[in-house]
Amino acid sequence: MADPLRVAFIGAGANTTLRHLPGLLGIEGVEAVAVCNRTAESGQRVADQFGIPRVETDPTAIFEAGDIDAVSIGTWPYKHAEYTVRALEGGKHVLCEARMAMNATEARAMLAASRLRDDLVAQLVPAPMDLLVWRTVRRLLRDNAVGTVREAHVDVLNGSGVAEGGPLHWRHQTEFSGMNVMMFGIFSEMVSRWLGATERVVADGVTFVRRRHNEATGEDVWVDVPDSLGVFAELRGGARVTYRISTVAAAAPPPSISIYGSEGSLFWRGADDLTLVPLGGEPQKITPDEGTAIGWNVEQDFVDSIRENKPVELTSFEDGLHYMRITEAVHRSREEGRSVDLEEV
Repeated sequence: MADPLRVAFIGAGANTTLRHLPGLLGIEGVEAVAVCNRTAESGQRVADQFGIPRVETDPTAIFEAGDIDAVSIGTWPYKHAEYTVRALEGGKHVLCEARMAMNATEARAMLAASRLRDDLVAQLVPAPMDLLVWRTVRRLLRDNAVGTVREAHVDVLNGSGVAEGGPLHWRHQTEFSGMNVMMFGIFSEMVSRWLGATERVVADGVTFVRRRHNEATGEDVWVDVPDSLGVFAELRGGARVTYRISTVAAAAPPPSISIYGSEGSLFWRGADDLTLVPLGGEPQKITPDEGTAIGWNVEQDFVDSIRENKPVELTSFEDGLHYMRITEAVHRSREEGRSVDLEEV
């Protein structure tokens, strides 16, 4: 039987209760020993639901506890850096929710703390949309299925935020989300996974719906986080990537990524929907390579890294820092009206 792995949860919101708690508790020898939420009442609800014996109101109690081996951090981004660093300093393994941090400076602090404790696992929850296909996409590109990649187009369009006075989300609030904008960080992580590092960006954004309703306070709040964002990026390998991200595009098709190369094109339309079109040829539906369509395996990966010393693949703090540098470069470009090299960030 595996040695017990005692896990505490800070910020047990929707993804934690839907994914992390059931996923971890389904692994032999993993125990949920404590939960700390924004209020004692919400913490107690989670504790009652999952049989967690301890509810804390101050995360310091978790960082200093001698009977906790690992911490799952499910707060909004504004607490990710502080809690990650404190957990690592307290000798705890860390599974931190995406997005990594508020900005690249915080992400660097998290990476530095993890390198000081390289005996501990530091893992970010990955962008989940491509989990069935990313290995196959990388293999196809490595095998030159489309030749030299020249362009990629990323469309993430929906109408979830089109209504004036619609509900306020933490993603609308810079104080909680930092430089993160809508789904851009998630899809830039995927592009990095598929196509490699970004070197330069030019970005522009606008906030069409500036008034949203805070259901917790009953008040309307004015927001300035963009609900429409365009980004042009140059990758290290020479390819050009265009992102269109919007929550004010009602009736738009589902998210997609299109890759155009010298010898063909590759289209992803969500989940495991891949189509390869050789130059001058017919479209070919691509089935994910055998054994690669693993899907959501975040909690098992985390435990395997702790117990078996497996390197963190999805997603490492190094990879997280890269997408946070892209995120900050996009922010600077929007604010300053110029192109930004990632070397500046």
